[in-house]
Order: sequence, then structure tokens, then C-alpha cells
Amino acid sequence: MAEKYEIAIVGSGPGGYVAAIRAGQMGAKTALIEKEVLGGTCLNWGCIPTKAFVRSAELFADIKEAQNFGIKVEGAEVDFPAVVKRKDKIVKRLVGGIDHLLKKNGVERIEGEASFIDKNYLKVVGQKTLALEADNIIIATGSVPSKLPIPGADLAGILSSRDVLDLKELPESMIIVGGGIIGMEFAFIFQNFGVDVTVVEYLDQLVTGVDADIAKELNRSARRRKISVKTGAEVKEIKETAAGYEVVFEQKGKAKSVEGEKVLMAVGRRPYHEGLKTANAGLKISEKRGAIVVNNKLETNVEGIYAVGDVTDKVLLAHVASHQGVIAVENIMGHDKEMNYDAVPGAIFTSPEIGTVGLTEAEAEEKGIDYKVGTFPFAASGKVMAMGEREGMVKIIAETETEKIIGGAIMGIEASDLIAELTLAVRLGLKAEDLIETIHAHPTTAEVIHEAALDLKAGAIHFTS
Repeated sequence: MAEKYEIAIVGSGPGGYVAAIRAGQMGAKTALIEKEVLGGTCLNWGCIPTKAFVRSAELFADIKEAQNFGIKVEGAEVDFPAVVKRKDKIVKRLVGGIDHLLKKNGVERIEGEASFIDKNYLKVVGQKTLALEADNIIIATGSVPSKLPIPGADLAGILSSRDVLDLKELPESMIIVGGGIIGMEFAFIFQNFGVDVTVVEYLDQLVTGVDADIAKELNRSARRRKISVKTGAEVKEIKETAAGYEVVFEQKGKAKSVEGEKVLMAVGRRPYHEGLKTANAGLKISEKRGAIVVNNKLETNVEGIYAVGDVTDKVLLAHVASHQGVIAVENIMGHDKEMNYDAVPGAIFTSPEIGTVGLTEAEAEEKGIDYKVGTFPFAASGKVMAMGEREGMVKIIAETETEKIIGGAIMGIEASDLIAELTLAVRLGLKAEDLIETIHAHPTTAEVIHEAALDLKAGAIHFTS
């Protein structure tokens, strides 16, 4: 007899484990199935470990600039094995925390690879093989790094975004193929560690989808730190050399190349559900990217089966996966809930950070929205200056007639935290006046948002263009 559950969840990343905890909180008999490591990509090879690297790299960069703060430091160097050890310790502690929360909420963990027998039965192959029955199944199998058909991209030693987190030592130089979010985060991480970094990006803009002005600022910031950026560059081949690798690319019709000790492939991610045997359950899969098709309730085309996170190819962000997980469970438990993707914040951990939410100017124009923009430079902030920073800006986009805030972008120190205020503004349909009438503490970095809101009206107080 197969064990029966009210909810079975396949995959324990931020979509799966959050769904499991919420299901346990709501009293559902729940099983969480994972074939690899609790926490999925985000916790083990993505969000958390990369941020541990970001902190170590930024600290080293700050130490090198310590004399500007009146502090003398001599002989500082990177102990990279210790950086990796610290990363592993943080990951282990967080994985243990999630395991504790699952147990406290009565979630049964099952280790093994799941596949559909039919729409209500799963086969799980682990140390032993078992079958389980579930009234409802949530698929949260995530994504994997994309691969491009580039000759030489499969050479031994070519790094993925997962491999690079377990390097034993820092290379002298690194070529990063892909100037998107993942590629640029690693570019700044390794540059701050002292690695000679080159980024080769096929498109004309770094981090596509980000506001064009912010992308330009990021490009300038990268070049200021001596990161070599090659945009509009199509990689044709990767070759092994005596010292590492040569990346051959075409830029503006001319053949060019760059050499480096290591090559990191960072060309995005794609939905993953291999081995799940979705056809046995009759699930609809998108033709373009192979995603599991869902509606805004996270329901698939098969009653009782839901999908959340990267496997849906909606918005490939951990916090979106978590919110989808909660929405799916609440629908299963009889609450009528839908996802709204209009106010999803994005955070990019470059140097400095980037935060985004809502519409960009280009998207507002595409939708035919008459809009206006308020901006403020970080260099005009007293708190930012005291922190030894100058780079960055904040931009707020509002409808002209209603003054309702429809989008925002921030590049600068603490942007990943500051974007929360603009996310709330977009989510609630707040107007510029609402931000202006909200007193912001002084001196704080949050004042840049207040000033940008003022710029939408009569003009910023502490800056004039």
C-alpha cells in the first residue's frame, strides 16, 4: 500500500520548502521529496553562497581602500579556501534551520528522485524505492544552467555558476561568457578579490531588462573597476591554451579573442523537470522553453497538480518561487488566491547593488503610458558620502495624470534593501505625494527615495541638475 498524503511536493528549493512549511502550518499531511540537497540551488549553489562570496569580496575591497577612512592596513590578502569554508558553514547552518522548521511543522522528508506514475501517484527512487499517493502534487523542481551550442563550451574545466563556488584557489584571470545578472555578480565578486575579469556579452546591454540608465551606470561602474566589458559580442569558439583558455568572439563584424586562466559560462537558466515523467500525468509543457504551464493560481492543466518556481518560467527569482509556493498551498486548502507579478522586486548584487521593481521607461512606452520620471544621484546623499560611496542613482516612474508610481530602479549602496519601499509603493498604487509626505530619517540612504519623489513634483531639495 502506498502512503497517502494530502500534499506531496517535489523539490525542496525556496518554492518547495516554503510550500511544505505553509502546508504543515495549515494542517495538511505533507511530504517533501528531494533527490539532492535540502534548500535547492538557491541555498546551496545560488543566492546564499554567492552573497557570502559578495561579502568577503567587498570586505577585501574595503580594506584596500581603508586609508581613505583614516585606517592603516598592511599585508591584507585573500585566503580563498577560508572564504569557501565560510560560505559552506553559512549554507550548512541555513540548511539545518530549514530541516528544523520542516520537522516542527510535521512535514515528512523523503530522499530520492520522484517521477509520475499517474496524476495522483509518484514513484520515488532513493536508497529504497517506494510509491506514494497524493491528493495534490506541487512540482518545484527549479532550473539548471542553460547551455549554448558553442564549440569548446563542454571542455573539461569550463566552469558553471555551480562549479565556480567550489574553486580551490583564485585564478589570475577569468573570462565570463554572459553579462546578465549571474555573470555580472560573479564579475564584481572576482574583481573585488583581485582577479583580472573580462565579460563577453552577446547583447548590446548588460543585464537585459533592467532600466537602460541603470545598465549604463553598471557598465561605467564595471569599467571603473577595470572589468573589461565586451558587449555586442557573439562567442564563436572556446579553445584550450597552455595557460588556460581562449574565447573567440565576433564584435561589430570583426573577429576578436581574449585569453584567461578560467572560463565561466553564465548564460542564464532554463526550467528543469527531467526524469519527472510529466507525460504520465498528462501535463502541458511549453514548446519554447520547456516550462510547466500554469495559471495565476499555479494550477497546471491537470486538476490537483500545481507547479511553482523556476520550472514555471514566470520570474526566475527565489522570492517569487516562495510566494508561488504559498499561493499554491492556500489554493489547495480552499482559499482563492492568485499571483500578481506587477510588483516583483529584483536585487542584483554587483558593486554597487541594483534594485528594480515594476515598469522600466521602455516598458511604459510600449504600453502607451504617459509617464514622468524623478531621479536623484547617490553622490548628493550625506549618508552615502559618509560611507565612502558616490556611485549610483535612484529613478522613480509615475503616471503623469494620476502620479501613481508604476516602477522604480536603484543603483547604489544598499539598493537591495531600499527597493522594498518602492515595491510597496507599486504594490499599493501609492503616489509621489505619499512618499513625499512620509518623513524619512536623517541621515540614511533611504533619503534618496524621498528626494527622487520630490523630483517628480517641485524638484529635489538637495540636488539640482
